[in-house]
Amino acid sequence: MTAVELPGVDAAPHAPDDHLVLDVRDLRMRYGSVDVLHGVDFTARRGEVLALLGPNGAGKTTTIEILEGFRLRSAGDVRVLGVDPGRGDERWRAQMGVVLQSWRDHGKWRVRDLLAHLGDFYAPYATDRIRRPWPVDELLDTVGLAVHAERRVHQLSGGQRRRLDVAVGIVGRPELLFLDEPTVGFDPAARREFHELVHRLADSDETTILLTTHDLDEAEKLADRILILAGGRIIADGSPDELARRVAGDAEIRWTRGGERFVHAATDATGFVRELLRQHGDAVRELEVRRASLEDAYMALVYEQESGARVGAAARVWQTGDER
Repeated sequence: MTAVELPGVDAAPHAPDDHLVLDVRDLRMRYGSVDVLHGVDFTARRGEVLALLGPNGAGKTTTIEILEGFRLRSAGDVRVLGVDPGRGDERWRAQMGVVLQSWRDHGKWRVRDLLAHLGDFYAPYATDRIRRPWPVDELLDTVGLAVHAERRVHQLSGGQRRRLDVAVGIVGRPELLFLDEPTVGFDPAARREFHELVHRLADSDETTILLTTHDLDEAEKLADRILILAGGRIIADGSPDELARRVAGDAEIRWTRGGERFVHAATDATGFVRELLRQHGDAVRELEVRRASLEDAYMALVYEQESGARVGAAARVWQTGDER
C-alpha cells in the first residue's frame, strides 16, 4: 500500500528513546464541522499491553486508524515506531500487525498456503533482532490451527477463523500489534490460550500491543495500562488497580451471622474485618469484601465525563446504584 503523504510533517524520529513505540500528543480529528478527537495524549513503550476502552462513538476507531496510517489527522504530533504514520513506508508497515474484527477474503486458500504466502511479504524486512516471517508450522501450532493446516479457509468454524485472523496479524512478527475485539467468537478454552499468547508476545518478544475491547474482564486480565477515551479525550490512563482506586471510596463488606445477612461500608476494610472476627469469630459466615473493579471504575469515570459529576459522586453509583 502506498504511504499517505501528510504535507509539512517531518518523518524524522520523534525522540531518541528506542523503547517509545507510540508517542501521541494533542491528537485532533475533525469531520466537517464535527470534532471527534479534541487533544488525545498518550505513550506506549516496548512490550506494553494497552487497552483502549470507551463508549461507542468515542473515537477509538479513528484513533487507531490514524496510528496505523490509514487516516490523516487534522492536527497533533504523532509518532509510531519513531515515524509519522502519515508518511510511513513499507518497511515501517512491516513492523506492525493488525487483527481486525472480521474479514472474509481468501476463502478458497488452504490455511498453511495462505500464511506462507502472506509471510513472504515480510521476508525482505527481517532484521538481526527480528526474524521475519514467523515459521508457518510454528505459527500454526502457536494459534492452535496445526490440525487444520490443509483445510480451506471457508471450511473453518467461527472460532477457528478467528484464530486465523490472529495468525495473519502476527505472521510478520510485529513490533506493534493492533487488536480489535480479538476474542470475539472464542470459546473459554480458546480465549485462555489467546490470553497466554498475548502475554508471550509482550513478555518474550517485547511486542507492544494496543487492543480495543468491550470485554472489561479481558482488558483487566491482559492490559498493563488502561486508556479510557470519552468525549474525544483520554479521561483516564493507568493500570486497572490504579483506575479502580480512583473511584474506590469505601469497601463493601458482606457477611452472615446466625442466619442473618449484614452489609457494611468501611474505608479501612482490613481493620473492620479484623475487629469483626475478633468479636464474633467462627460465627461469621460467607464473608466477602468488595472493592471497585475495572468495570466499576470505567462506568464511574465515563458517567463523570458525560454528566459532569465529580468522581466521588460517580463512585457512589457502583456502591448504591443511585444515579440521581
